[in-house]
Amino acid sequence: MDERLEKALDFSNFMVTLNNQKRFLQESYEQDIIHYTNGCQFTVNKELICFCKIMLLQEQDSIVLIDDNSRPLEIENLEEFYNTIMSKYFEASNTYLVEYTKLTKTRNIEKMVEL
Repeated sequence: MDERLEKALDFSNFMVTLNNQKRFLQESYEQDIIHYTNGCQFTVNKELICFCKIMLLQEQDSIVLIDDNSRPLEIENLEEFYNTIMSKYFEASNTYLVEYTKLTKTRNIEKMVEL
């Protein structure tokens, strides 16, 4: 096989693998930021975090939230819920950053797949 063609094929394989690994990391992150409580599912995002913080600043002890499946749930201890979702968000985000950084520094397919 022509050397240029072989290099192009190797690079193409590398890029396909890199994009697949990035997609896998993104999907993993999206699963890691889901918080389950009392049979309800909440995707922990900045909007939820900010809303809860504003309610805490308004001295609310409990609130009603609508979960990802459009079910209402009364959060009776808002401060505990807020601390839990903050922890989940930062833990998932930090893990995503570490794994993504490792992935982008990897320059061969074998090491990339091992991550």
